[in-house]
Amino acid sequence: MTLAESRIDRYPTRTPGAAPLIERTDHTVWGRIESPAMASFDADGYAIIDELLSPTEVAGFSAEIDRLASDPELRLDERVIIEKKSNRVRSIFEVHRISTVVAELVRDERVVGLARQVLGSEVYLHQSRVNYMPGFEGTGFYWHSDFETWHAEDGMPAPRAVSLSIALTDNYPFNGSLMVMPGSHRTFVPCQGETPADHYRESLQEQQIGVPSHAHITELANTHGIAQFTGARGSALLFDSNVMHGSADNITPFPRSNIFLVFNSVENALGEPYAAPMPRPTHIAARDFDPVR
Repeated sequence: MTLAESRIDRYPTRTPGAAPLIERTDHTVWGRIESPAMASFDADGYAIIDELLSPTEVAGFSAEIDRLASDPELRLDERVIIEKKSNRVRSIFEVHRISTVVAELVRDERVVGLARQVLGSEVYLHQSRVNYMPGFEGTGFYWHSDFETWHAEDGMPAPRAVSLSIALTDNYPFNGSLMVMPGSHRTFVPCQGETPADHYRESLQEQQIGVPSHAHITELANTHGIAQFTGARGSALLFDSNVMHGSADNITPFPRSNIFLVFNSVENALGEPYAAPMPRPTHIAARDFDPVR
């Protein structure tokens, strides 16, 4: 019997009032780390992989995501998220089903092999998307743990999932690059507030439910500090589903875009949401659980 089936909830969240931090009881690394670049993953909850893609590959993927963002018909698709203020494309979900180019990337052993090392099992693609952060008016993502949302709204039992953010543009300290709190993955941060129906429609533009309190963010930052993912296009950040992360707005002329792939263990398949009235759509949280091969 899985945790989801038995409804054992070791990570309660979306509580009516303030709740204490919860020490993580699950492993961070379930398999065996083989890549020297990932040596600090267990301790920090993330690893930076330089030159995951070649310059030629980056150019090809950049042309592909530019094509998708400029497609007027695709803009009407529910998988496309539009910025509130600028009316520009913010994210495109389930991009591996829209683009054969991205679908091939998902199966690349350089990519899926990283997830298998950490998760110690076959993996499936929980979510794929392209994120765009244009120059001058790109909106950031507030501090959050992905697992909190995936647990509450998708029914993911445990934090046995990893995200891979592949940079298609240079990540500077000043153009909205991702900030992470090293070691914060070992602490689960419960959030307050009841999850509204169809919360995903609002949260994918600007999340307000499922975000930690200022007090908890301050405590984690004082304990772990804040690091930043910077580096050349083609580099990637692999990070644990429970690590605290966020990004600031981009007010520079330099855009930032990335391909974002989430791999979950096939042994950690989704059940019913733990703190939401119904599951999110499958283009946001897949439920076919087919291993990536």
